[in-house]
Amino acid sequence: MKFQRLALIGCGLMGGSFALALRQAGLVQHITGFSASEKTRQRALELKVIDQACNSVAEAVQDADLVLLAVPVGAMQSSFAAMRDALAPQALLMDVGSTKCDVIAAAQANLGDRLNCFLPAHPIAGKEVAGIEHAEANLYQERRTILTPLPQTSIHKIQAAHGVWAAIGSHVSTMTPEAHDATFAAVSHLPHMLAFAAVNALTAQPQGSAFLEMAGPGFRDFSRIAASDASVWRDILSANHAEVLRQVAHFRAALDLFETALKQGDATALQQLIQQASVVRSAWTLQAGNACNKASED
Repeated sequence: MKFQRLALIGCGLMGGSFALALRQAGLVQHITGFSASEKTRQRALELKVIDQACNSVAEAVQDADLVLLAVPVGAMQSSFAAMRDALAPQALLMDVGSTKCDVIAAAQANLGDRLNCFLPAHPIAGKEVAGIEHAEANLYQERRTILTPLPQTSIHKIQAAHGVWAAIGSHVSTMTPEAHDATFAAVSHLPHMLAFAAVNALTAQPQGSAFLEMAGPGFRDFSRIAASDASVWRDILSANHAEVLRQVAHFRAALDLFETALKQGDATALQQLIQQASVVRSAWTLQAGNACNKASED
């Protein structure tokens, strides 16, 4: 399976890593790229992530048989509208957005008769740093990629998308858009928001800076994702706000149990709450490790 022309819309960490991975795997002959920033486009050229920098979305997707939309979810709608008339009827169009229902709604409103080109995707990969300089060909290796096909998505396009992600090292799963957004509100979107809130709560205190100087590996591990790109996560949390708010309610209830145990001096209840979480976390770590090992053997 090879593609003649990949159009990369959004030359950042995610898009750049996809392009590098396809190039390394020998799956694409020519890569065009567009980013809103001319500086980013030129940097992508200098780093040999793309072969041709384009001045518009439409120019980039012209004659492309594979298109990856790697822009913040808030920019999806304008990107779909800009590519609609230039997109080849048989092209495979995917995104890498962390939310799916809103992205699909934007595609439905703006792609017209090219909607059948679109297969929403979400690779569960990334870093706390953004930008084309941080792109790497192995970003998606041993990571999961979720596909959320539309009712009109052809089996051929599903197979092609599955093949692309598998070829660059991903383990591919399929979900409904609704299940995707509920799931990742719980395991990604809320945890990011909690990390942001915890850092803000610390630094808002008069002695916050002094406290931070004493922080060790535990705080570093917990707060790592708080360094994530602000505009990207603003869009994700806004787009999936209903599911995130459901998870906030669950978290608040769990936190209330800890608060009650502390207020009542109930060491037994406190230990039980901690033990419950420890058992679940340990089991999940073991299961995740076994799944990765099995996938490597397969």
